Amino acid sequence: MAGVVAIVGRPNVGKSTLFNKLTGVRKAIVDDTPGVTRDRIYGDCEWLGHRFVLIDTGGIEPESEDIILKQMKRQAQLAIDSADVIVLVTDLRTGVVATDMEVASMLRKSGKPILLAVNKCDTVGELPPDFYEFYNLGLGEPFAISSVHGHGTGDMLDEIIKYLPQENEESEDEDEYIKVAVIGKPNVGKSSLVNAVLGENRMIVSDIAGTTRDATDSLVENEHGKFIFIDTAGLRRKSKVYDQIEKYSVIRAKMAVERAQVCVIMIDATEGFTEQDSKVAGIAHEMGKGCIIAVNKWDAVEKDGKTMDKERKKLMEDFSFMSYAPIIFISAKEGLRLDRLFELIKFVDTQNAMRISTGKLNEVLADATARVQPPTDKGRRLKIFYMTQASTRPPTFVCFVNSAELFHYSYQRYIDNRIREVFGLEGTPTRMVIRERETNRK
Repeated sequence: MAGVVAIVGRPNVGKSTLFNKLTGVRKAIVDDTPGVTRDRIYGDCEWLGHRFVLIDTGGIEPESEDIILKQMKRQAQLAIDSADVIVLVTDLRTGVVATDMEVASMLRKSGKPILLAVNKCDTVGELPPDFYEFYNLGLGEPFAISSVHGHGTGDMLDEIIKYLPQENEESEDEDEYIKVAVIGKPNVGKSSLVNAVLGENRMIVSDIAGTTRDATDSLVENEHGKFIFIDTAGLRRKSKVYDQIEKYSVIRAKMAVERAQVCVIMIDATEGFTEQDSKVAGIAHEMGKGCIIAVNKWDAVEKDGKTMDKERKKLMEDFSFMSYAPIIFISAKEGLRLDRLFELIKFVDTQNAMRISTGKLNEVLADATARVQPPTDKGRRLKIFYMTQASTRPPTFVCFVNSAELFHYSYQRYIDNRIREVFGLEGTPTRMVIRERETNRK
């Protein structure tokens, strides 16, 4: 699992510049005006093969009564609470000030690993005498860094990764488990589903949207196999995310999807499909995860003999971009069709990990191109030399062609559909990579 590192400190010490340097993306706004970064900004960072999420926070002014600064302090506290490692950034030029002392005291109470970075040490070589006063903060040996030039950041990153949860620290037994992320907008019954499969009330279940603030793992072993269920905070429409805690919940939910092999996308049967359901599903689709659409609260819907077929047909239209995903109607509250859900999870996981031999792929390709001739443009016809599978999760196919421009999306979709007809691949997205190859044929 990727760890989380929070960059904190008083305003205008260079936190956003450091964030930009470490992530390699100019995402945080950098300005000499204190308080420019009012909210938390997230970025992916990698060092020596270790990946983690970096959070840039607004500056902390512990005793300020200014409304915006108080909100920034609250934001920073939320980031601190959720981080695995905290980096306190200070400013060599101003030296240790009272606010630094107060922030350091606040951080020590967190019980988290804290690294002290003394920023604006722009000259390489012997450290100035002013540097040593930062030992007074009581946070151990400071790191002399320059967020502008990158000096000293390597040593600091070496120390950071010592405290992060390492991906290879996960139990080897965990490889036997299928990791399942339960995702959806708030209040569709995600925690109720996890409680139902656990057989205990481990998650807080409430009608109040947003009860689950973080992603929580639960081990499940039953007659169907071994599973890790990840209950995530509901993903809301961005414009609706007023509560700042929920902004952090969104990034945690996305991290949960990244860790998972299969995503159960929950829909509220009493509300029907919404645009937000599509966006939630899109996250799992874009990340190439195995997907199942679970329509929850089916017990609360008035039904006749045709209701399920009608709803299934409508959902297939609503989720046309992921027509591969099986649809199941469940009731977490009543335990309806949970056995079938487990069967689907196992099936979808195997489909997501399917590997097809190059020989069989090219047999399907030859048949497909014989049935429907490849497109032409100005007398030039697309020629697909051969196809091979490059990777799994999701199944990714590489096509070698004479012209990538001629390989239109519609024909790519046709080839993909033919592969699905022959090999199944139900419940998983696929990827198609086009490689142009020179040919001497005129």
